[in-house]
Amino acid sequence: MITDNPFTSATFTKYWSKHFLNNKDKYSFPFIEKILFYKSSWTGLYINAGKNLTKGVDIKLNDAISSEEKGKTFLIYDVLNNPKNQVKGMGYYSARQYPGYLIELESYQNLDDFLSKTFKKSSRYKLRKYKKRLEDSFNISFKAHCDEIAKEEYDSIFWSFRKLLEKRFEEKQISNNNLNNDEWEFYKDVAYPMILEKKAALFVLYNDDEPISITLSYLSENRVFDAITVFDIDYAKFHLGSIKIMYLVDWCLEHGWNILDFSKGHFDYKTRWSNKKFNFRYYIFFDKKSIKAKFIAYTLKLFFTFKQYLRDKKIHESFHKLTYFLKNKKQKNLHYSFTELNGESSKNLKSIEVESPEFSFLKGICYDFLYLNQEHLKDLKVYKVNDTEHNFLLVGKKNKTGLSIYKAN
Repeated sequence: MITDNPFTSATFTKYWSKHFLNNKDKYSFPFIEKILFYKSSWTGLYINAGKNLTKGVDIKLNDAISSEEKGKTFLIYDVLNNPKNQVKGMGYYSARQYPGYLIELESYQNLDDFLSKTFKKSSRYKLRKYKKRLEDSFNISFKAHCDEIAKEEYDSIFWSFRKLLEKRFEEKQISNNNLNNDEWEFYKDVAYPMILEKKAALFVLYNDDEPISITLSYLSENRVFDAITVFDIDYAKFHLGSIKIMYLVDWCLEHGWNILDFSKGHFDYKTRWSNKKFNFRYYIFFDKKSIKAKFIAYTLKLFFTFKQYLRDKKIHESFHKLTYFLKNKKQKNLHYSFTELNGESSKNLKSIEVESPEFSFLKGICYDFLYLNQEHLKDLKVYKVNDTEHNFLLVGKKNKTGLSIYKAN
């Protein structure tokens, strides 16, 4: 059981109800502890508050059905544990849904200890190289906002958070439900008071004062739940996603957190970093003596089993790509090559700023140059070759190269 679960806290439930229930009534029932429910549009069906926006709840059942549960069906999303007992007079179905991944950290002393016991020597070398290259090329800092933060700073981070997510999923050309306005406004609204209560955190990796990777996490007594994470794709060459996990593991170990939970859904990075895999399950409880309750429960079981079958067949990935295609124009991919400039071209140059909106498309390429040549951003100068649209010159402290840009479908 998770002690002090953030997803059943009063604050999380209050803000979820505000955004998705219009503050309608919530109900508790004697058969289960700490879980609140709301009435579904299906008569007799009650669904847990928080629904699928929790990152895992656990359930503790009492011994017998009471008069309050007679004729009713109860749906609970994203259950982490298997209850040890059954409720007399109440049946249940359990439907496997998303896989979950986490790192159990209790047996590790520090980050180096974790890396040495988790990765092969060659992988450890690469991870440390990525981190060193990043820190050698930029002014990198890491901060955990997990107890107090000024509202103005919080709003600024969340603005950057959304921009980075939009940029990331535009590159992947798939839709992301976190960016739906109702969900995003909920996350933005709930995270601030939960940070002040030490039940949530924003982990931010900065280049100078610019956030380049942001993770929203929820906190229990000993568990960090990674809810939403993103990194600036311009830094992809540096493997920023892996570097951010190294910072998170280091922070968890330094501050006594035993579990770093990557939450639900399969991604390759989770299988590389985690040392425990589990399944989220939807539990459906129902009054055994009620024909209607049994019918609703069995219908829900069939629905979620079929939904998971489609997920196992990766149909959902095609769906997300389709919804992105319907909402957005197809982007042309940007390609580039480093080249040598001839003598005349290298004299006909105009200095430019890649931070300006006009040339922001060059940032990722410039950062690739920094990575490949072990240069620092402060030493980089960028020039446009006059009378051309796609030729540039990158000059560092030790290296320089021509650059040609072209687009392809």
